[in-house]
Amino acid sequence: MDNELNFETYLFINNKKLIICVIQNTTRKIIYKEQMILDDSFDELKFKRLNDFLDKNIFKVEKILKNFIKNIFIILDSKEFFPIEISIRKDNNGHLINSKTLSYPLNDLKNLCQLNYQDKKIIHMLIENYKIDNKNYSFLPDNLNCDNFSLDVKFICLSKNLIEDLEIVLKRYQILINQVLCASYIENFFDRDHSDLFTTASRIISGYNANEVLLINKTSKNKGFFEKFFDFFS
Repeated sequence: MDNELNFETYLFINNKKLIICVIQNTTRKIIYKEQMILDDSFDELKFKRLNDFLDKNIFKVEKILKNFIKNIFIILDSKEFFPIEISIRKDNNGHLINSKTLSYPLNDLKNLCQLNYQDKKIIHMLIENYKIDNKNYSFLPDNLNCDNFSLDVKFICLSKNLIEDLEIVLKRYQILINQVLCASYIENFFDRDHSDLFTTASRIISGYNANEVLLINKTSKNKGFFEKFFDFFS
């Protein structure tokens, strides 16, 4: 591997097992995968088992890659995720509705969520429904003018304290968290050809779900639909 852009590293955590997985970016081929089965429930506030697992695997992975792991994606399967649903309605005065039209109301919703839940971090921001001139759409239609529209948005949030605890563990290895992902959300995109958690996660962070507002700048060339204008607000 010439540089870190050639691979993505994932760490899966739930109360039954820990998995580390490294994926080659362009082919999404799994380079390395190892797991630890937990005999008892994983306490998300006590990370000794996680430390042991990382001790056994991080340097092994870096030797295979011939490179340091600097960033990691956390896939968390946890009851700690907190869903928040908010709607917003806007007049559009017969103008075209497009990504630029939606950027400001989406940013208003994001700010509202952050203001009211300051102890939470937004993990996923999903547009669940577009109501345009009283007609519902599951995706934003092309080349449509409208008088008004509303957006139903779901935020999947997580305690900032839990994220900080994970950051402390990974800091021992000089690794930063690139992004935390919700395992149950990723599983919604399993299909006949893509049923692996890690390759599906790779597709998701590359913008596979057109209705997800990606809040973090990505190095992938295939940015999600909303990431292209929402970078400005990140």
